[in-house]
Amino acid sequence: MAHIPGHGSGRRPDAIADDIVIGPLDLSARVDEALAVQAVAFGLGAEEVAVRRQIVLRHMAGPGARALGATTPDGRLAGFVYGMPNDRAHWWSTVVEPYLRARGHDDWLDGSFVITELHVHPRHQNRGVGRALITAITDTAAETRSILSAIDTDSPARGLYHSLGYVDLARQVVFPSAPKPYAVMGAPLPLRRR
Repeated sequence: MAHIPGHGSGRRPDAIADDIVIGPLDLSARVDEALAVQAVAFGLGAEEVAVRRQIVLRHMAGPGARALGATTPDGRLAGFVYGMPNDRAHWWSTVVEPYLRARGHDDWLDGSFVITELHVHPRHQNRGVGRALITAITDTAAETRSILSAIDTDSPARGLYHSLGYVDLARQVVFPSAPKPYAVMGAPLPLRRR
């Protein structure tokens, strides 16, 4: 387990994650709590949460799927990440493959660990929680690289991914029913440290 200390590097104490512990998460058992974090962080309604619940449970039953949680001292989830070895037969891969192929990057769909979801409750954002979650889950991946998708805007999330070594492999990727286009990003493992 990783601990994010409450003191450090001259930053204000409220700008650092106090006593957040990163560790294994039984996401199937805590799916509703995790999706409540995602709903707040990502602005999801009840109908979308219900759809995502089924997707998360299906993913977690797949080979190699694993999750980590960021837990507060009182045991609540401040954030979570989950992922799995990529499989070209998965829905996500079938959507992004033509975009990657058009840019000569479809080989990234092989031998990669895909970050399926990474969300931090807004109360705990900008404190290193997302960075700790993604580096912890990829540090134990058997794969040599990682891929993910993020809304294709100049956002703090994309800034975090770039700082970790992720580069844009394809942009303006359109997922069915998604209101905004996404970018597919990839990075060699281990991820770059600060």
